Amino acid sequence: MDIMDTIKEQVENNSILLYMKGSPNQPQCGFSARTVQALMACGERFAYVDVLSNPDVRANLPKYGNWPTFPQLWVNGELVGGCDIVTEMAESGELQPLIKEAAASQATA
Repeated sequence: MDIMDTIKEQVENNSILLYMKGSPNQPQCGFSARTVQALMACGERFAYVDVLSNPDVRANLPKYGNWPTFPQLWVNGELVGGCDIVTEMAESGELQPLIKEAAASQATA
C-alpha cells in the first residue's frame, strides 16, 4: 500500500489521532509532550502514531496535511494543528468539546 493511502486510512479510521515523536507515555520532544498533556486532560482515548519509528509517515505526512511540523492532531479526518494551536485551544476551552464530540461519534460509529 502506498504511504499516502496508509496515512489517509489512519486519519479516516481514528476520530482522534495524534502524529507525534515518541508515545504518549514517553514523548520524545517537548512539543509532543505538551500536546499529549492537553489531549489527556480532555479525558478521552486517542490513537497515536510515533513518527520516529515510522520514517515513511514522518517524511510524507507534511505533504498529506500541508503542515510541516510535528506533532499533528487530526480530529474527524481534519487537521486541527500542532502544539501551539492545540495548547491555545486547551487554554481557551475549545479543545475539550471538540475531543469529547469526536470520542462520542467514534463510540456510536
